[in-house]
Amino acid sequence: MPMSLNQEIRLLSMVDILGPLSDEEMEELAKRAPDTFLEKDDILYTPKEGTERLFILKKGRVQLYEVNGEGDEITLSVIEDGNVFGEMALTGQSLGGLYVRALTPTTVVSLRREDLEHLIMKKPEVGLRLVQELAEKLRESERRYADMVGKDVPARLATQILTLVDSEGVVSSESYRIPTHYTHEQLGSMIGCKRVAVTRAFRKLQESGAVELKDRRIIVKDIDALKDLAEAS
Repeated sequence: MPMSLNQEIRLLSMVDILGPLSDEEMEELAKRAPDTFLEKDDILYTPKEGTERLFILKKGRVQLYEVNGEGDEITLSVIEDGNVFGEMALTGQSLGGLYVRALTPTTVVSLRREDLEHLIMKKPEVGLRLVQELAEKLRESERRYADMVGKDVPARLATQILTLVDSEGVVSSESYRIPTHYTHEQLGSMIGCKRVAVTRAFRKLQESGAVELKDRRIIVKDIDALKDLAEAS
């Protein structure tokens, strides 16, 4: 169901890079930039698109992934609401070779190059915030890659589960619940290994008492044990 203009403006105001905009400028942006509504598992972007777009994720969660020569999906990142991503030379953002899939019902704003240029010309502070956010994303990607190198699969999986706890974990009765259902294939694509390896690694994490599965959701029972497993070489 399409949102009212007031709802669109409210969600846009929660995006950090748009903080400098006034209410009137936020309303103008909401009118200029169309919303795209996605259901779970809908594809927003494929390598065939080839058009310059900067996406503002207003609501939901999307997965950025590529497909290797064997047809396996490799997840590069999971984007949470309030963030920006896309394909635009102006910002150094690229989705070359990548697919974007909705992990939950999602609302996205699509900005054309001319829309972004217009926005930055009117409010240079938006451009500055955008540069700062993209630089932080680059640093985070480098940290994530460095953290994975040299680790065995159980340690990689433990590290990824900790990342999911940070981004979406719900605290309840001294445990952490990850509300999104991730298949072993999806987890494998996030840490660069096959499904069968994830299954073996998850069994090891379960045997340690760090995690369990309940209603197909990951429950972290012992966060300290999970951190120890993530640091294992």
